[in-house]
Amino acid sequence: MPDVILCSPYVRARDTARRFCDAGGAHAEEAICGDERLREKEFGILDGLTTAGIVAEEPRQAEFRQLLGKFYHRPPGGESWCDVIFRLRSLLDTVSLHHGGRKVMIVAHQVVVLCLRYVIENLSEEEILAIDRQGDVANCSVTEYAYDPAVGQDGGLVLVRYNVTSPVDEDPQAEVTHEPDAMVGARG
Repeated sequence: MPDVILCSPYVRARDTARRFCDAGGAHAEEAICGDERLREKEFGILDGLTTAGIVAEEPRQAEFRQLLGKFYHRPPGGESWCDVIFRLRSLLDTVSLHHGGRKVMIVAHQVVVLCLRYVIENLSEEEILAIDRQGDVANCSVTEYAYDPAVGQDGGLVLVRYNVTSPVDEDPQAEVTHEPDAMVGARG
């Protein structure tokens, strides 16, 4: 059971966190703390476009993305993965400062989950993009880390499970979406 729940300010994430709490997943008095640093990557002028839509509607952005790669491309009005990583490093500093030694649950979105893996696991750009290519982060999936005192000089977090939907799949009343997002091609 988490001691702290941090959540994206977006409605679907807040609703997921609330359902988790209402189902007894957290202490009744535990507040859900919204944090704007957990919002999904901002897609700017590409928001709502598939890969084919970007090529058709924003061909220069398709060229820039091809040239720079999805990790570094920042569409007008949007963010790159690096931008997301910068705000998540700030978030993790806050978690360390205010919630060190406590169990923290984060409710967020696909690129945020992937970028957190990049930071926490000290992955390379190639490693995280390879994980991304394996498939989408499922709605309501669980990615879990545990503290291991034997990792590194001062201990560290170790990945326990990634993109696991079994807690939701096991609940016959759970509303699970199995269809990919309509914008899968543009995501990330």
